[in-house]
Amino acid sequence: MKRNQGFTLVEIAIVLVIIGLLLGGILKGQEMITQAKIKNVIADMSGVSAAMYGYQDRYRALPGDDKNAGTRWSTAPAATAGDGDGVVLGKWTEAAKESVYFWDHLRRAGFISGSSGTDNPFNAVSGKIGVQTGDGTSTAPNPGILSDGAATATKFTALVLCSANLPDKIAGSVDSQMDDGLGKSGNVRAMKQTSPNPTDVAASADVYTEDGTSIFLVCRQM
Repeated sequence: MKRNQGFTLVEIAIVLVIIGLLLGGILKGQEMITQAKIKNVIADMSGVSAAMYGYQDRYRALPGDDKNAGTRWSTAPAATAGDGDGVVLGKWTEAAKESVYFWDHLRRAGFISGSSGTDNPFNAVSGKIGVQTGDGTSTAPNPGILSDGAATATKFTALVLCSANLPDKIAGSVDSQMDDGLGKSGNVRAMKQTSPNPTDVAASADVYTEDGTSIFLVCRQM
């Protein structure tokens, strides 16, 4: 009579160890990818701020709002000048506004990659990056956005840099490393998105929720 032979305890233990090592390697790899994305998002925000201040130092004007851009870069296609009032007008992804000319001026000046163009750049998770003053309207002074929800309802009314489509874990980590880690307060605030790359930034900020599905638009006051 033939005896059926199974795995010994040693063999089972070896298999379990191998599976554990494989799972540990996969999870570690995923964590490394997430950390790399966080660093890239932060580097993007810091880089754009540095580019803007470099432009101001060179031309004594805000990119996008620069009234001399049209004569400085007059070769076709010529740059579109701003009105020079010291405010970058338009919502962060709004076409034919200073908020998107911002990127064209920076590209023509060589502060960011590309020779020209008003397209919003993308972050490490394929979300758009953009700038906006207050709520993006042309009225002065602009109403604020991303209120902290306090009794004083402190809002961003100055120029902000926003980065979209950030998964919950990445958004919270970016805020923690750049500010206070709280989506509703500080110089970095967040809006929970209901659609990718939203055209409007909400009046009220949101807290971060790590549920594995939420994505956020994170804005930093420049």
